[in-house]
Amino acid sequence: MQGKGFIKFIAIVLAIVCAYALSFTLVASKVEKDAKNYAKGDLAKEKAYLDSMSTEKVYPVTGFTYQEVKSKEINLGLDLKGGMNVTMEISLAELVKSLAGNPTDANFNKAVQNAQIQLNAGGKDYIKIFVNEFEKLSPGVKLADYFSNQDNASQLKPNASNSDVESFLEKEATSAIDRSFTVLRSRIDGFGVVSPNMQKQEGSNRILIEMPGVQDKERIAKLLQGSAELQFWQVYQVQEVAPLLENINKTLAATLKNDAPAAKDTTAAPAAAGSKLAGLEKTAAKDSSAKGGKLAGLGKKDSSAVRAELLKSNPLYAVLNLPIYQGQNGQQQLMPGAVVGMSLQKDTAKVNAYLKMPEVAAAIPSTMKFMWSVRPREGSKVFELYAIKVVSADGKPDLGGEAISDSRADFDQKGKPEVTMYMTSEGAAKWKKITAEASADKNNLKAIAIVLDNQVYSAPTVQNEIPNGISQITGSFTQADTKDLSNILKAGKLPAPARIAGSYIVGPTLGAQAIHDGLISFVIAFIVILIFMALYYHRAGWVANFALLINLFFVIGILVSLGAVLTLPGIAGIVLTIGLSVDANILIFERVREELAHGKNVGAAIKEGFKHAMPSIIDSNVTLFILGAILYVFGSGPVQGFATTLCIGILSSLFAAVAISRVVFDSLLNRKIEVNFDNNLTRNAFKNLAFNFVGRRKIYYAISTIIIVAGIGMYFKNGGLNLGVDFKGGRTYLVHFDKAVSTEDLKSKLTPAFGNETPEVKTAGEDSQVKITTTFHIEDQDIKTDKVVEDALNKGLAGSKYEIVSSQKVTPIIASDIVNGAFYAVLISCLFMFIYIVVRFKKWQYGLGAVIALFHDVLMVLSFYTILDGIMPFSLEIGQDFIAAILTVMGYTMTETVVVFDRIREKLKEAGKDDLHGEERNNLINFALNSTLSRTILTSLTVFFVLLVIFIFGGDSIRGFIFALLIGRIIGTYSSLCISTPIVIDLGSSAEKK
Repeated sequence: MQGKGFIKFIAIVLAIVCAYALSFTLVASKVEKDAKNYAKGDLAKEKAYLDSMSTEKVYPVTGFTYQEVKSKEINLGLDLKGGMNVTMEISLAELVKSLAGNPTDANFNKAVQNAQIQLNAGGKDYIKIFVNEFEKLSPGVKLADYFSNQDNASQLKPNASNSDVESFLEKEATSAIDRSFTVLRSRIDGFGVVSPNMQKQEGSNRILIEMPGVQDKERIAKLLQGSAELQFWQVYQVQEVAPLLENINKTLAATLKNDAPAAKDTTAAPAAAGSKLAGLEKTAAKDSSAKGGKLAGLGKKDSSAVRAELLKSNPLYAVLNLPIYQGQNGQQQLMPGAVVGMSLQKDTAKVNAYLKMPEVAAAIPSTMKFMWSVRPREGSKVFELYAIKVVSADGKPDLGGEAISDSRADFDQKGKPEVTMYMTSEGAAKWKKITAEASADKNNLKAIAIVLDNQVYSAPTVQNEIPNGISQITGSFTQADTKDLSNILKAGKLPAPARIAGSYIVGPTLGAQAIHDGLISFVIAFIVILIFMALYYHRAGWVANFALLINLFFVIGILVSLGAVLTLPGIAGIVLTIGLSVDANILIFERVREELAHGKNVGAAIKEGFKHAMPSIIDSNVTLFILGAILYVFGSGPVQGFATTLCIGILSSLFAAVAISRVVFDSLLNRKIEVNFDNNLTRNAFKNLAFNFVGRRKIYYAISTIIIVAGIGMYFKNGGLNLGVDFKGGRTYLVHFDKAVSTEDLKSKLTPAFGNETPEVKTAGEDSQVKITTTFHIEDQDIKTDKVVEDALNKGLAGSKYEIVSSQKVTPIIASDIVNGAFYAVLISCLFMFIYIVVRFKKWQYGLGAVIALFHDVLMVLSFYTILDGIMPFSLEIGQDFIAAILTVMGYTMTETVVVFDRIREKLKEAGKDDLHGEERNNLINFALNSTLSRTILTSLTVFFVLLVIFIFGGDSIRGFIFALLIGRIIGTYSSLCISTPIVIDLGSSAEKK
């Protein structure tokens, strides 16, 4: 075999990369094990230990910190870890009205309303729809009359055309989504979520947020949907605040001398969020370590005894450090500036608690309030404390976010990143006064704090009076920093409210159960495959098993190195990948056995077997990869997780099953080690088969027609398909009771609680667990609606012991988009399959026959779902996961069909003809079908058993999904043999008659 050295090189490189990627999980697990051993069950001590280790180097040689190692470990999805998935929708309707100054014009507001209705019905591009609606309602009226004003004159002229206004609104909408993303990210970081995942959904006004481990959905909803409040405050200098802090420290020491516990405050400073934001000509404050001194209390290595003593004598300074440095005279001095104190993240809650104690609060003047920096100092977990100066009698800031007309990320004359901020005419007048006061004393320049959500984003020092409202903020910025700060400044400019359009919550109990079920199904399926291959193919089977192990290692390693999220459907995808790898090996081994039957020696048979199997392997894997890619593009959440795993698994399977197994076979032959591909029991299996598939095709057509017609009948009888909440909109709650419950009793209790709207109540897996679905208040966009609905649920369930283990919310607009996405996914898949088959086999009949078979399979699966719904002891809802199953089923069909088409093409080539006709063609196709039957049955059985194992042991959450794949696997095998290829004959016959 040529290229063995290259294959070995690639395998070694991949192995090193995968081992390196997986090593982070092992290191993180070791640190967490040490934390558990240290804490001995005390969760607070365990968390404190891990916090203290966050900046410690724990990875050998490279010196990665625990925080860095943690960010690179295996990323578990919400269904495995528990947590909350939220889809935020930015209200572009409110943005448009606000940009126009909230006009009272009836036609304008009607256009806004109509555009929202069309968007809810599945329309795209709100701005374009709005402009079209406005032009219909107000022909000849210029939109510039509404949107052009003094503050945006540089961007939009008073005589601008409607198309210019549309472009302006598109830019503003994009900007609104960008700054909403920045604000939401800051709020999530401030909440302390570990490893959150946020992404803008391209082409829409939505932002997807995944928050592992979060369960307080009411608090999260309030946090995410609150309006942004940008403020500008004057700040005290540290020299002004230090005497107060000294008095507070003495007060605390006296108050706590009897070891009375301080009041608790859980409002800690936000978690680390990345890069820092500098100020206007801000000289970054350096800690004392930069000048030879030390900051007490900021290290993790202080002994418990020393810290306890420090807490008694200097309680405030034990958790809050003044910014000091060692002067030239050897004395410690205060670092001039706006930072009045510094604390580790874990100590910020203690500082907050101290400051809120009545004895301390009484000493703090009414003109002062404390705020933390939004991010820690770069490269540490140290947060900075600022003393905000309250000047106005009503407690309002010196300037609000409404004063900002625009801001943008720029570069100064030296090419360094900076932020340019523009004020409105009214804001500029106030800004002139504020900056004049702050810069009046050139020997003691003051700072202005930029605050959002009561967190200081930057406190730049004012260099001089700014008379025209145009300010440049400079500092040690990166381009990402300037973009973030620019978005923050614009966040208070105009309101673009964000609301929760969809959510999915998984409790920690359900997540732990999902991990257990997923691992059990994975291990059992893997063992079943290993045993089968070893028993059926003897020594060659062990070669396949070795390639299978390598493939598994590569798939998991690549997933981790790419930062992909591992979900329960993702685990199903990995298990399915095992089946795909086996499929390739079976194709090769069956061809090798054919060559051996023709009298060739083992070496020649292996060479020819690989050669003849390759076209089928490549064609079948390419078609499945195309489907996986389409699934990734049109799916979301767990469906994307499945698609990611599937695509990576396909590529890895090809390399492991084909390249690595070939290298192993050559190595065995070179060492004169005997290689066999069967045993006495399997040697003659599936030999001399002669089924007349072509002659009986009309019987198969009739069987399919009967099943599909029965499905259509059940469709009308049941009043349509059993659509899941992600296809029809609504809320779903998975509720576990302490004993078996009656779904009818629950329905009767919940109906009055839901305003006499009858919910859907179904048993979910076991008699003590139910799924409750309701559309109660699903159209209501009020921030309090989620709590109202959950209160109604709790009222209806009163008197029972229960736990809400998961919940999901999908608004109608999200549901509409999901339905459209599913439709296009299936349609585009069929189109790609048709094109690929026509290109590969040079005949449109093959492409059309394959596509008809795909539609046949979709209808068959849907028919079985409608017929069996209510009969099976688990839910057969049709949702996103069902679409994933349908597309996978289409992949199965194409895989099987392509193998048969390849064999037909091969036989035609041997006959030296482009095509055959009549009985000669029928005999050829029957021969091709029978000659591939052993491979078809074996691959179908292996994948079927893998799916059966997942179905039995994989847990309730994916049982419906796997059931669709099980049915699809059977239908796909039946379709490739009895439908798709015979259809090619009938299409060819019709063409001949014409």
